[in-house]
Amino acid sequence: MTKAFSIRTLSADAIAGMVVFLVALPLCLGVAFASAGRDHLFAGIVSGIIGGIVVGAISKSHTSVSGLSPALTTIVAVQIATLGSFEALLLAVFFAGIIQIGMGIARVGFLSAFFPSSAIKGLLVAVGIILILKQTPHFFGHDTDPEGEMSFFQPDKENTFSELLEIAPDFHYGATLVGIASLIILLGWDRVKILKKCMIPSQLVVVVLGVALHELLSTWGGKWMIGATHLVQVPVSESLAGLQSQVIFPDISQVLNPGIYLAAVTIALVASLETLMNLEAVDKIDPLQRHSPPNRELIAQGVGNAVCGLIGGLPLSSVIVRSSVGINAGGKTRMTTIIHGILLLGSVALLPTWLNRIPLSCLAAILIVTGGKLIYSTKVEKIWREGWYQFIPFAATVVAIVFTDLLTGVLIGLAICLGFILNSNLRRPLRRILERHPGGDVLRIEFANQVSFLNRAVLSDTLENVKPGGNVLLDARYTDYIDPDVVDLIRQFQEHTAPARNVSVSMIGFKDRYDMRDTLEFVDHFDRDLQSKLTPLQVIRILQEGNSRFRLGQRLTRDIPRSIETTCKGQFPMAVVLSCIDSRAPAELIFDAGLGDIFSARVAGNLTTSRVLGSIEYGCAVAGSKLVLVMGHTRCGAVSAAVDLMLQGKTALETTGCENLDAVVLEIQKSINSAALKQYPDWTEDEKNAFLDDVIRRNVLRTMDNIRQESPTLNRLDEEGQIKIVGGIYDVTTGEMRFLDRRGVVRAGSVAESSVVV
Repeated sequence: MTKAFSIRTLSADAIAGMVVFLVALPLCLGVAFASAGRDHLFAGIVSGIIGGIVVGAISKSHTSVSGLSPALTTIVAVQIATLGSFEALLLAVFFAGIIQIGMGIARVGFLSAFFPSSAIKGLLVAVGIILILKQTPHFFGHDTDPEGEMSFFQPDKENTFSELLEIAPDFHYGATLVGIASLIILLGWDRVKILKKCMIPSQLVVVVLGVALHELLSTWGGKWMIGATHLVQVPVSESLAGLQSQVIFPDISQVLNPGIYLAAVTIALVASLETLMNLEAVDKIDPLQRHSPPNRELIAQGVGNAVCGLIGGLPLSSVIVRSSVGINAGGKTRMTTIIHGILLLGSVALLPTWLNRIPLSCLAAILIVTGGKLIYSTKVEKIWREGWYQFIPFAATVVAIVFTDLLTGVLIGLAICLGFILNSNLRRPLRRILERHPGGDVLRIEFANQVSFLNRAVLSDTLENVKPGGNVLLDARYTDYIDPDVVDLIRQFQEHTAPARNVSVSMIGFKDRYDMRDTLEFVDHFDRDLQSKLTPLQVIRILQEGNSRFRLGQRLTRDIPRSIETTCKGQFPMAVVLSCIDSRAPAELIFDAGLGDIFSARVAGNLTTSRVLGSIEYGCAVAGSKLVLVMGHTRCGAVSAAVDLMLQGKTALETTGCENLDAVVLEIQKSINSAALKQYPDWTEDEKNAFLDDVIRRNVLRTMDNIRQESPTLNRLDEEGQIKIVGGIYDVTTGEMRFLDRRGVVRAGSVAESSVVV
C-alpha cells in the first residue's frame, strides 16, 4: 500500500502536482467564468486551492484531484439567478458541505459499489472524447469559449462539432505552431529512451517551450504574435490588499430562506454523485489499482465545500480531468493534489504576470493527449467482446455525455444501465436446474443475489408449471435480499398450493429474517428400496450423469448432516469402485456421489488382491451393490514406473528401497506389450503417451479378468445378471470418465446396453 506522505514518492508527486496545477489554472478560470461570470473568476481559483490543500489533506484517495467541476456549471448559474446573489449561493455551498459530511458519516458512499462498470467506462471514454473535441479549437488558437467548458451547447451559441468548423476562419498561426510543437514533444517523449528515464515530465517541458515560443513570436509580430486572448488570464492584483479584496463572504442574513436549503441539497447530491462516479473511474486507471474509500471522500468533499462557502469559493467535487492528468504525469500519492493546491495559492499571489504568458494551445495539447490516453486505457474492443449487454449501455453513456453535458449524460447512462439490469433480471431472475437424485428428479430453483418484486411474475409462473407429485428445491444460498411480495408468494406455495398438488417443497439457504428453515424433502442418497430396484445399466448411467455434473461444476444439492444421520443406521451403495490411490482420482467426487452411495476400494494400479476381492465380494454379495467398476486413469504413476523399470531391467526395491512395491510393479508389467516396448526409447512424446495409455487400458482389462477368475462368487453374480463387472478410464486432464466397450475400447459419451463390457 502506497503511503500518503513518502519521501520516495515526493519528487514524482511534486512534478505531477506542478503539471496538474498548470492544467487546472485555466480550467478553474474557465469554469468559474461559465458558472458565475467574469466578476467571479477568483472564486474558481479559491475552489482549486481548497480542493487541493483542504480536500487533499483529508481525503484518503491517492488518485482523485478535486476542484471546480464542469458538471456543476449549469446548477451554479441557475442557483445564482434563483437566490438573487453570489453571496447567497455561498451560504448554500456551505450547507451543501455540511450535508456531504453527514452523508459520509452515514456511509452513503456504499452506493459507489452499485455503479455499473459499463457506465464508469463510458464516462472515461466520453471525457476523453470531449477533451479532444473541446481542446482542438484552443489547439489552433480559436479561443471563443472558456477553458473547462464541457457541455455540447456552448456559450458562443455553437456546439461541440459546429465549433470545429469555426476554426478555419479564426485560425491563429502562432498558437498552432505552439500546439503542434507541444504535441510532437508529448507523443515522442516516451519513445526516446533517455528522455523516458528523465525526471523532467514532458508536460512541464511543453509549458516552458510554450512560454519561450510566445516570447519569440512576440518579436516577430503580425499574425504570429500570440495575444492575451490566447493566453492564460489570471486576475492580477496590485497588492496583497487587492488580493484580499477579492475574497467574498456568504450572506448570513439569508439563513432563514428555504431556497438556500433547496439549493444546498441540490448541490450536495450532484457534487456527491459526480465525486463517487469519478472516484470509481480514476481508481480504474490507477496503475497501482488502489481503492479510494468513498465515505472518507464524501467527508473530505463536504469539508472542502463548507470552507468554499465561507471564503468565496464555488462548489467543488472530484474532477476526472485533473485526476487523469495527475496519473498520466506520474503522480503516486495524494501529495499530488495537495502540491497542486499549494502552487495555485502561491502563483496567484506571487506570479500572476508570469502565468499569463502561458499559451492556451500548449495546455490544449496536454489535455488532448490526456483524452487519448483515457480512451485507450478503457480498452473499448474488450467491452465490445463482452457482448451487447455491456456494450450498449457503455456506448449510450458515451453518446449521452458527448451530446449533452457531464451531469445529464451520466444520469442518462445510469438510467440505460439500470434498464438493462432490470431487463436481465426479468429475463433470468432465477436459474432452473433439473437434478436427478436417487429418489427422483428435483427441480432446483436458484435465486439471484437480489430478488425484487419485478421477479415475482417469473417465479409464480415457474411454480405454477411444477407437475403434481414433483419435487421442488428453492435455493437461496446466494441471495442477499428477497422482496416481501416474493416471500409471501413462496409461503403461499409452500403452505397451500404445493400440498394441494402433492408437490414436495424443499428449502435451503434462506436468511433467518425470512423465517424459513432449511429442509430437504427428497431422498438424496440410496436406501434399501432404491438399491433393490436398480439394474447394473441404470447404475452406469447414474455414474455417467454424476461425472458430467462433476465436470460442469453442477454438483447435486445434498443435506450432508441428514445423510450422516440416516446412513449411520445402514448403508446401501449402488456400486463398488476399484480405483488407484492417485490423489487426483477420488471416485466419490468424480461421480458426484453422496454419502453411502458407493464402496470405494483404492490400491496403486487398481489391482486385485485377496483382501481387495473379499471387500468387493462383501459389497456385492452381502451389501447388494449392482456394479463393479475397475477404474484406471491417465498419467498413472504406477504404470509409468512399471514401464521405466522394465526398460531398465531393475526392480522397485533396487531403485526406491521399498520392499513391497515390487508386487505392484510386477503385476502391472504383465499388461505391458514387451515386443512393442523395445521401440519405446525411439518414439516421440505423443507415441510414448499413447503406449502408456494402452498399458493402462490393458491393466484395467486384466484386473477385470482376475476378478472373474479369482472370485467364483462375483463371476456367478455377473453371469446371472445380478451385477456387472465393467472397466473405465478416468482422464485426469479433462475430468471425463470413459467406459470400455465389449471389445475393451475406450468409449466417450453414454454407454448403450449393447456396448457395456461384460
